[in-house]
Amino acid sequence: MSNRSFHNIYNLSDQQLEDLDKAEEMLESQHLNSAEELLLEMLKNYPDCIPVLNNLGVLYGKYLLEYEKAISYYNKVLKLEPSNEWARAERRRYERYVEY
Repeated sequence: MSNRSFHNIYNLSDQQLEDLDKAEEMLESQHLNSAEELLLEMLKNYPDCIPVLNNLGVLYGKYLLEYEKAISYYNKVLKLEPSNEWARAERRRYERYVEY
């Protein structure tokens, strides 16, 4: 996988990168249950993996409309990486739909 066009800032293994690619393909093709299973399995093995947490936020917010779950995953990202503006913006987007 040395021919990737981005810098692997999280030092993910080739297997993690392959699994993330697979999960994103599943999301795009609306295989949401399969994507969820794969991402949650990855999360068990790598609980602080920011790309997995972000993808779970996307799954629950954009695809499943489970905004509270999406917000909780973005909160985890921001706890690990407070400067992650993308996660902050996504969290803010879904907070509009949730009453606290």
